[in-house]
Amino acid sequence: MAKKIIRKKKSSKKLFIPDCKRFTGYKPCFPGTACYKECVDHQPIGKKILIVNLDAMGAVVQTTAMLPAIKRKYPNSHISWITLKNSYRLLDNNPLLDAVYVWEPENWLILQQIEFDVVYQTDKTKRSCAFGNTLKAKEKIGFGLNKSGQIVPLNKEAEYSYILGLDDDLKFHKNEQYGTQILQESMKLKFKRDEYILELSAEEKQFCDNYKSENGLNNGDLIVGFNTGCSYLYQNKKMTIDQHVQLINTMYSLKGIRLVIVGGPEDTERNAEIVRRVGEKVLSTPTTEGVRRGICYENICDVIITGDSFGMHVAIGLKKQVIAWFGLSCWNEIDVYDRGIKLIPTGLFCAPCWKKQCPHNLECISMIDQHVIVSEVKRMAAKK
Repeated sequence: MAKKIIRKKKSSKKLFIPDCKRFTGYKPCFPGTACYKECVDHQPIGKKILIVNLDAMGAVVQTTAMLPAIKRKYPNSHISWITLKNSYRLLDNNPLLDAVYVWEPENWLILQQIEFDVVYQTDKTKRSCAFGNTLKAKEKIGFGLNKSGQIVPLNKEAEYSYILGLDDDLKFHKNEQYGTQILQESMKLKFKRDEYILELSAEEKQFCDNYKSENGLNNGDLIVGFNTGCSYLYQNKKMTIDQHVQLINTMYSLKGIRLVIVGGPEDTERNAEIVRRVGEKVLSTPTTEGVRRGICYENICDVIITGDSFGMHVAIGLKKQVIAWFGLSCWNEIDVYDRGIKLIPTGLFCAPCWKKQCPHNLECISMIDQHVIVSEVKRMAAKK
C-alpha cells in the first residue's frame, strides 16, 4: 500500500520583516519572541546614515561632535560608523550611534549591500574616498575620488575645507574657524559648537574611582596629568624630556596638587625615563593596557597638560581642563570649549608648518613658557 504524502499548505501571507533598528534577521531581538510575527519594541530605522571616518584617532574623537547636529537634522535615524581597528573602541557607549564597523573586508561587503539615505565621507584620503564611491546612497556628502583618482569635494559646502588643505596661507594664517565647524559645515550640518562625545561605561567609572582611592588621589587635591607624547607620525609635537622633568620638579612644590603621568604604548620608554629622573614626585600610570584604560587614566585627572595629540582630544572629550601647547599644528582649529588655555608660539614666522622634519631646531617647542603653565595650574588649584 502506497504511503500517503501529506503536504503543508503554503501560507499566502507575506513574511513580515520589521522596519526596526533591533531586527537583524538572524535571531529574536528578545528571548521568547517571534519578530517575524510581531515587533514587541518597535524602533523605526528612519534615515539610514553612514559616517566613513578612517582618520587618526584624535580626529575620530573630534568627529563625534557632529553627531548631535546629525540627530537634529534627522531625529528619526539609524547612524552607522566605519573606522579603523585602532579607533573603534573610542566609539564605545556612544548613545547616538546604532552600529560601529571595523575597517575590514567582511564589513566592506556588508556596507556595500545597504542602501543608505546619507553617507558622510569625512576624510580627505584616497582610501576613504574610494570606499565611499563604492557605496549605495541617495546622497553622498563630503569628499570622493574622480575618474582620474583625484580627491574632490562632492558638494559646494565642502569646498572651503577642500581649499583649506591646498592653501597654506589660508590654513596657517587666515582661517579662524574650529575644525569641528569646518567639518560640520562641509557635511551640510548646522554648527552649534557641540561637544565631543566620549562616554565611559559604569565599569570604567568604577575603575577610575577605585584607582583614585588606592593611590590616595581622592583627598580634594587638584590632579594634574602630563600627557607627554604623541603619535609617531609627527613626533615634533612633543616637549623634550628635560622640559617635562623641569616642569614636574617646579610643580611638585605647589600645595594642593598631585602629579600624574599618562600616555600610550608609544610613550612607555619616554615616561619611564621621566619617572626615573623625578622619582616619586609623579604617579606613573600604565601605558600598555589598551585604549579604553588609557582613557580611564586621563579621566582620573582634573587637568591635562599636553601637546596637540590624541591625548589632548581625549581630555577635551572627557571635559577636563586642558593646557595645550602648539607648534607645528594649527591652533585655531582646536576648541578647548573654554576649559583651559592654548599656548601659542608668537612672533615665529615658521609656525604652524605641519612639517615632519624641523629645519629650525624645534624653536616652537623650546619657546613653551613653563611659567604660564605653572601659573594656570595655580589658578585652577585655588579655584578648586
